[in-house]
This record gives sequence, C-alpha cells and structure tokens, in this order.
Amino acid sequence: MKTQTNILIKGGRVIDPVSGFDEIADVALANGVVLAIKNIANDFQPSQTIDARGCIVAPGLLDLAVRLREPGYEHARMLESEMAAAVAGGVTSLVCPPDTEPVLDEPGLVEMLRFRAEKLNQARVHPLGALTRNLAGETLTEMVELTEAGCVAFSQAEVPLASTQVMQRAFQYASTFDYGVWLRPQELYLGKGVAASGALATRLGLSGVPVVAETIALHTIFELMKVTGARVHLCRLSSAAGVALVRQAKLDGLKVTCDISINSLHLTDADIGYFDSRARLNPPLRQQRDRDALRAALADGTIDALVSDHTPVDEDAKALPFAESEPGATGVELLLSLALKWSVDSGVGLARALQVVTSGPAAVLGASLGKRQGRVGCLVVGGIADLCVFDPKAAWTVEPGALLSQGKHTPFSGYELPGRVRCTIVGGQVAFQAR
Repeated sequence: MKTQTNILIKGGRVIDPVSGFDEIADVALANGVVLAIKNIANDFQPSQTIDARGCIVAPGLLDLAVRLREPGYEHARMLESEMAAAVAGGVTSLVCPPDTEPVLDEPGLVEMLRFRAEKLNQARVHPLGALTRNLAGETLTEMVELTEAGCVAFSQAEVPLASTQVMQRAFQYASTFDYGVWLRPQELYLGKGVAASGALATRLGLSGVPVVAETIALHTIFELMKVTGARVHLCRLSSAAGVALVRQAKLDGLKVTCDISINSLHLTDADIGYFDSRARLNPPLRQQRDRDALRAALADGTIDALVSDHTPVDEDAKALPFAESEPGATGVELLLSLALKWSVDSGVGLARALQVVTSGPAAVLGASLGKRQGRVGCLVVGGIADLCVFDPKAAWTVEPGALLSQGKHTPFSGYELPGRVRCTIVGGQVAFQAR
C-alpha cells in the first residue's frame, strides 16, 4: 500500500481549463487530493516541496490513444517502458486500445493488464474492450463482463467493421447499457492503401486511401446512431470532409465526440518525403487543406481531444519499404509539447491547448467512468491530485534515442518543441521528476 505524501507546489502559474482559474499560486496536496490552492493553511506540513517558479501547474494530461503492447510483449517489459514514457510526458491517465496479442476480449486479460499497471504506480490505465471477439467483426463480446473487469468503452481499434448488421447490433447492445463505442471511421475496402490519395501518392506509386473511405464510414455510423441512440467516440479523424460531417452530427444532437492525433494536427502527406517510414501512419497523413480544417475544428471545439496515437514500433518493422513497414509512431512523450506548438502556430490560447489534452478528453472518458466523472482533467480543491508541472519556455529537440519509450520512431525527430515536463504527480504521488 502506498504511503501518502503531503506535497507543496510553490510559486507556479496554476491553470485549470475547466474553471478558468489562472493565477500564480501555491498548491497543497494531501491524501491523494488537492487540499488547497492559493490559501494554504499555516499548519500544513509538507513532506516534499516542489519549486514551480516559472512553471505552469496544470491538470495531468489524459491521452485517449496509447498502445502499451501488453498483453503480448511482457518479455520485453513494454508496459514498464511505455508507462514511464507516459508520466515523463505529463500523462496521468491513458486509454489503451484492445488490439493487443491476445486481443482484450476476455475479462481475465483486462484484469491482468490493470493489475500489472497499478503495481507500477504510474499513470492510470483505462482499457478499451474489443467490440467483437478477436476483432474479427463477427460475434459481439460480453460487454457487461468486460465492463465489470474495468473496460471503459468498446472498440475495433484499427480493424473496420465490414458488416453493417454487426455494427447495428453492437450499437443496440451498447446503447442498452449506455456503453461507449469507439471507432476509427474507415470503410474496409477503400481503406486498404498506405498513403492518402492524391498527387504525392500517385507520384510515389503508393496505394491511396481516399477521403470517401472516411466519409462513407461516418455516414454509416451516424445513420445507425440515429436509430439506436448509441454513444460513439470517433478516433483520429483525418479529413476536412470528415470534420464537416461531425460538425453537422453534433448540431443534429447525436451523442458523438471525436479526437485527432498529433500527427494529423501538424503534418501533411508531404512529410512522407522520399518514402520515410516514420511517416507511415494510420490514418494516413492528408493534404494541407485537411490539416488546416483539423486545426480549426480543434480550436472551435468541434474536435474534443488531441491524442498521441502512441504506437511503439520496433526497428525491424520500420526498416522495410514504406508500403510494407508497420504503421505507427511513438508520441506519448510529445503530446504536451505538440499541443503547445499548435497553440503558438494557430494563435489559440494556452488554456485551449491545455483543454484539448486535459478536460476535453476527460469529458469523453467521463461518460464511461460513471461515478468517477469529474475526478480527472481538472485542478480544483477536493479534486484528485493528478498534476503536471511544466516549463513552457524550455525548448527541447526531439532525439529518438533519448525517449523513454521503446518505440524510437517519430516523424517529429529533430523538431525543436516548446515545453518541458518538470514533474508529474499521480494520486498525490510523484511519478516523474526531471533531473
């Protein structure tokens, strides 16, 4: 059992995107909760004091897409490395997709993952259960049992549902119990390419994924939502046309939320360069007009959250020809800095940049957490003591070898980014502190 520590964070700029609080203030933590902000009792006795002068004290980050590679890679100690990477990036809660080996479609696997993660005393892990057995798209999983084991919602990860009938049944079942369904919108047969359809893919001779692969899937999802009342979260939207459809769906009152990845927010298909496999991603990087639309939608709230889409890929899987290489990139350690870079590039305020990685994803997750809703993603007296302390003026260069994740491949290699995490606190305990 963890020993609770009283912590005093002194002199930082405290920002809570939910309440709008933004002041230089001390923060006192005790028994795993925020005891006081600004008005610290004289008799408060901290066992640890953190000097946060020049830094921002914010809620801990929530990342809705982090692959931990377990179950499946226990021999490589992947859980330990990826959890360490998460807290080094200021992430205090994360959602892991079900596309592990074996797939998270049995309660015992979910319980084992949660048990191993909790023993590490680092970030909180919220697993997604498989929507269908083995993600095969044929038979629905036992959602009630998986929820009892700790799953917060249900997903097909990167595997599209070929059967509209199965999707309808899944929505009906999930709606009955108010379970969330998380889907990446992509039509199965049109989505088998390796790059976004366009001039660059044609010039490089790469098979393309057209925008309609996303929009057809969105139309299907929205029509089934209308007749079933299902609550759906759309994972990693990638196109301007997709943004327009989501915006209309929200206006129509559908219970839909969505996120985008740090890759789609900052990069375009031009970043593939000369077959750079670090830019081999799902969804594929699209054109500048799509990136611009995604940025605008994240700023105006159409898009609810920014995610890292963290996917650690080993050297052998990336050292293949572009079309044969495994898609994915490391990202959990870059999430905060790339949110800050977006705020600078786009002119949105710091509060919005923090919102899309804290309270925004917390609201998406909150509906699935039930009674625990509101405990994460905010920094308020009485709230859970999950915090990130970072220096917004400290620039750093992305050097893959220095990342804690075992996945060393990122299209942002060599980028100079703003913001360095100095300390991450989870449940009132220091989970990471920079040297």
